[in-house]
Amino acid sequence: NPKTKEQIENLLRNGMNKELRDRLCCRMTFGTAGLRSAMGAGFCYINDLTVIQSTQGMYKYLERCFSDFKQRGFVVGYDTRGQVTSSCSSQRLAKYTAAVLLAKDVPVYLFSRYVPTPFVPYAVQELKAVAGVMITASHNRKEDNGYKVYWETGAQITSPHDKEILKCIEECVEPWNGSWNDNLVDTSPLKRDPLQDICRRYMEDLKKICFHRELNSKTTLKFVHTSFHGVGHDYVQLAFQVFGFKPPIPVPEQKDPDPDFSTVKCPNPEEGESVLELSLRLAERENARVVLATDPDADRLAVAELQENGHWKVFTGNELAALFGWWMFDCWKKNKSRNADVKNVYMLATTVSSKILKAIALEEGFHFEETLPGFKWIGCRIKDLLENGKEVLFAFEESIGFLCGTSVLEKDGVSAAVVVAEMAAYLETMNITLKQQLTKVYEKYGYHISKTSYFLCYDPITIKSIFERLRNFDAPKEYPRFCGAFAILHIRDITTGYDSSQPNKKSVLPVSKNSQMITFTFQNGCVATLRTSGTEPKIKYYAEMCASPEQSDTALLEEELKKLIEALIENFLEPSKNGLIWRSV
Repeated sequence: NPKTKEQIENLLRNGMNKELRDRLCCRMTFGTAGLRSAMGAGFCYINDLTVIQSTQGMYKYLERCFSDFKQRGFVVGYDTRGQVTSSCSSQRLAKYTAAVLLAKDVPVYLFSRYVPTPFVPYAVQELKAVAGVMITASHNRKEDNGYKVYWETGAQITSPHDKEILKCIEECVEPWNGSWNDNLVDTSPLKRDPLQDICRRYMEDLKKICFHRELNSKTTLKFVHTSFHGVGHDYVQLAFQVFGFKPPIPVPEQKDPDPDFSTVKCPNPEEGESVLELSLRLAERENARVVLATDPDADRLAVAELQENGHWKVFTGNELAALFGWWMFDCWKKNKSRNADVKNVYMLATTVSSKILKAIALEEGFHFEETLPGFKWIGCRIKDLLENGKEVLFAFEESIGFLCGTSVLEKDGVSAAVVVAEMAAYLETMNITLKQQLTKVYEKYGYHISKTSYFLCYDPITIKSIFERLRNFDAPKEYPRFCGAFAILHIRDITTGYDSSQPNKKSVLPVSKNSQMITFTFQNGCVATLRTSGTEPKIKYYAEMCASPEQSDTALLEEELKKLIEALIENFLEPSKNGLIWRSV
């Protein structure tokens, strides 16, 4: 690639040795969403060469794992990202991924245009391929891209596969003959385009989670959808059609792909009202009460609803999960066969997400399980449960990642968008808003009030010292007993595998040594977690007050949570001392 080559030559010419070292002396590793980094020159960046190297490593590993690799093939998808300065685009990187494998006589299912991330794991399962890769950096800043790997199960890879693939990458760093030959994508008889087939099957499978098609076709509710300059527009339009709805109103400035994400300060719908500006204004003009926003690779969903007072309510991931949990269980109950057993039903969430599903499960008699953060853990666990004859209705992570049903083992913003639309249309027939229904869910199962936010920190040494201080707080190897005035009941440290609430002091969730994560359970019923992000330079904090149904004074609960978070930040994160950058709202 002449552009990335030129970047390195310029640094060399200008004696920029530190930057050269940063770019060339380390490799990317698998985080919570595969390989993810900035696009540009260097071994720790995403570029043509590192994608070729990663795919050569994948080939070597898959050849070892599957004797029928060359019969079953491999799936490749991509989003709409791109960068002129390094001439890296997701589509170009997907072509090199395919070329490496085609040159080795592996059949490759390469999508002929951009697709939502969930289409890749869905295709892996449907086409019985051994694995798949999606080139995406999801909702990250525009400079980034990524390489997300799915196993034959349709779930993202977890340990030990990730470690083994990295070892194989290290062994095949020099491009093989044919690896640079992206013409193979146009000439090889082994390349197939799965787009029409997979899109048709996916839309057909969506019908399994549609319960009120008739009602949807008659609703007077109007919906606005923004695809955040990414892949979502066409697919959400099709999904609405499958559910019997009129098409949602697209945000014209954001409906077509734009790798610069030029109308938003960051392409993450999780940031709330500040990035939803265009869609909210359009909704007001069009008299639409509900706004649906899919992130650039359409695996996550944000929802906003216009309230009586003229203000918009942007739901958090945890609030949407309360609604989805209620809805999916309610639909299951009303449509279940006579011999269906509630004890066979499961819902899942990551451990940093709201415990609202746990409260619903206790009351209704189904099972609730927690996993480590990252949807790859949820995907793997669902696979296990399905193989054991269980039924999984819903799973989520608080960062607006939702999965309704089990056609895909990955979070899916397309299906989530159309399920929210059906839920809103159904509630509308009873004159109930989404916000009012959320209150009903909390009144029945107990208020769960949570707050999630983050600090930016670009220095790994500072991050490590913050967490090490918590492990040696009042004395060596002693965790804090208080956070300001708040007494701590239990501590779980996923990084070291310690859990003070267990008889043997060992964490039930698997240890995750290469990321930092500590959870505090307080005497007042609050649960708070501090962790590092697996995809961005962030320290995230999550805190939730879980109240019983009889505790209905929300103002009191909110005040208590606010004070606890202030204490958590001041005592445990010490932002001014550590030079942490507050999230800009």
